[in-house]
Amino acid sequence: MAAGFFAGLAGLGAGGCSITMPMLPLRTAAEPEPVMTTASIGPASPATARKPGAQLSDQLGPEDIRRANGAMALALDPQGNGSPVGWDNAESRSSGRFTPVGGPFLKEDEVCRAFLASFTTLMDKQALQGTACRPSGGEWAIRELKPWKQPG
Repeated sequence: MAAGFFAGLAGLGAGGCSITMPMLPLRTAAEPEPVMTTASIGPASPATARKPGAQLSDQLGPEDIRRANGAMALALDPQGNGSPVGWDNAESRSSGRFTPVGGPFLKEDEVCRAFLASFTTLMDKQALQGTACRPSGGEWAIRELKPWKQPG
């Protein structure tokens, strides 16, 4: 039925008639701007330190994040050997490493794994600890991330 209605509207336009319809905004002024995410590691919350889904760093560019995500996926793979996996980007001169800690575990129908991560950029060097999870057949996403204080 809807197809016939739209076909009728198209026929009206072709016959020299026109219909004017007001354009409504897609969002109201009270709604916040949508947040864009370029990878499975979401934007960081400035209010608290590294909430679930937080980025590794705002100093990493999209290509750095893409490479970090790839390294994280390899390092945390339950079928993997548990070895650290590094990444680097010669163009940005950034690099990092993910080291799985312990074995995979199930949480809320997702496979999760704890990890240590480190990265270096031209401006910063950080060591982090966190947990990432993935649904069956899905992508890894960081659920928890905070600075890592090395023992000793």
